Amino acid sequence: MLGQMMHRPLRIADILTFASEIHGKEGIVSSTVEGGLHRTSYRELEQRSGQLARALARLGVTNGDRVATLAWNGYRHFELYYAVSGMGAVVHTINPRLSAEQMTYIVEHAGDKVLALDLTFVPLIEKLAPHFPADMIYVIMTDSAHMPETSLPGALCYEELLTAESPGFDWPEFDENTAAGLCYTSGTTGHPKGTLYSHRSTVLHAYSCALSLYSAMRPGNRILPVVPMFHVNAWGMPYAAPMAGATMVMPGPRLDGAALWDLMDGEEVFSAWGVPTVWLGLLDEIAKRGAKPRALGEVVIGGSAAPPAMIEAFEKMDASVCHAWGMTEMSPIGTTGLLHASEGDLALPERVAVKSKQGRRVFGVDLKIVDENGARQPHDGKASGELYVRGNVITSGYFRNDAATADAMDNEGWFGTGDVASIDEKGFLQITDRAKDLIKSGGEWISSIDVENMAIAHPGIANAAVIAVPHPKWDERPVLIAVAAGDTPPSNEDVNAHLAQHLAKWQLPDDIIWVDSLPLTATGKVSKLTLRKTYGAHALSEQSAE
Repeated sequence: MLGQMMHRPLRIADILTFASEIHGKEGIVSSTVEGGLHRTSYRELEQRSGQLARALARLGVTNGDRVATLAWNGYRHFELYYAVSGMGAVVHTINPRLSAEQMTYIVEHAGDKVLALDLTFVPLIEKLAPHFPADMIYVIMTDSAHMPETSLPGALCYEELLTAESPGFDWPEFDENTAAGLCYTSGTTGHPKGTLYSHRSTVLHAYSCALSLYSAMRPGNRILPVVPMFHVNAWGMPYAAPMAGATMVMPGPRLDGAALWDLMDGEEVFSAWGVPTVWLGLLDEIAKRGAKPRALGEVVIGGSAAPPAMIEAFEKMDASVCHAWGMTEMSPIGTTGLLHASEGDLALPERVAVKSKQGRRVFGVDLKIVDENGARQPHDGKASGELYVRGNVITSGYFRNDAATADAMDNEGWFGTGDVASIDEKGFLQITDRAKDLIKSGGEWISSIDVENMAIAHPGIANAAVIAVPHPKWDERPVLIAVAAGDTPPSNEDVNAHLAQHLAKWQLPDDIIWVDSLPLTATGKVSKLTLRKTYGAHALSEQSAE
């Protein structure tokens, strides 16, 4: 027997029309590429998104066409999100930090028809345009006063396109499984792989995001996404925030510690979301100024594991840390680390220990860990294995890539994350490492994350990463690559004495390489691939690790 309830398709456009009606005075504050701040409401954004949809239709964009964006976090990028998907086309967000080769590949692989780009990226695309489709339509995201002279063929001005259209737009109805967004991984191995989101998955993820990050997602709250809109939809914030009635404060291209501090303080940002490398810069600025941004009460950290020392630093200044975990293929949020009311009175050391884990699964995401034979392991906090996920917001395969899809899915239809993890009795996920980043030394496993976290807790180290280096006796040994916090790095003996308080002797790094900075991936994570290429042949003696 079936129920007798109406069935209405889940559509992304309905989020914006709801926000316009119910939360119309909230909206977006943007630090613009042209300079200065721009303020707009969800009511105005709905009208402009409709005008943009009309303009794109006049340019020949139809259902299923891919419209690429190459843009910072700002109100025009938000309008593209809703106009493109709302009319039945697909928003393909491109990461500007990808290499020219990778960017050219994904534009061709996606089959993009339109490329909308911020002023920042005009010189880059002028160089790449000869490798793009000859009939590509270029839209520069600015007004007529700032429209540059450009060699891009037939380049159009974003604001001129909008002003030529009348307000109001009847968002079409279509199947909720219609494709809505396309995001490619950063391609650390082989070509980038595309994840194709649907209206259904995006709306469900927005519900999940608003429910699981409830401290931020409240009417009138101000949230700053440092996590970029060009990668995994800024962790779903552009959909969840208008649904919940929160205002987004967009940082644009200025992501250094000083610029973020000024923007967060001036706009009274309560919650800020980003990767650990960003928060290192903000913490440094806080130390210089002697105060946090005045309204900052929450920091959501994801992308890579947050060191306990970073969590402790924010917690001490009454900025609650929520550790989150997910992947491009998961829309992306899979777990969040907000503590339950019964856990709120934990002492600082216990609180930091719990928050250093990746949190508990959100509703709609299932987790399992398996051993090397595929057998499920218990959720007892002791057993570990490769982490697999499934759910309505998780990919069932890669866009136009059957081989990658076959490699990623198991025979039960679960997606393999490539992470090694444990799950405890309370549901807390603990990522112990990426499978490829584990170090096997003399038959024993060493977690690079554990060594990195302990190293970053040293006052003389600003940032650190650990890689495996071949060893003539032990197969592999860890080497620490570190950035000094001051002009003079601490001695290797001092660092190892600090690490020895937390790690067994055989887990200590065999050597420390001091560098000015660590290489980052296109998504702001430390690039272990680059470090392995650069330092993978670092020589170690047979006597090391005795």
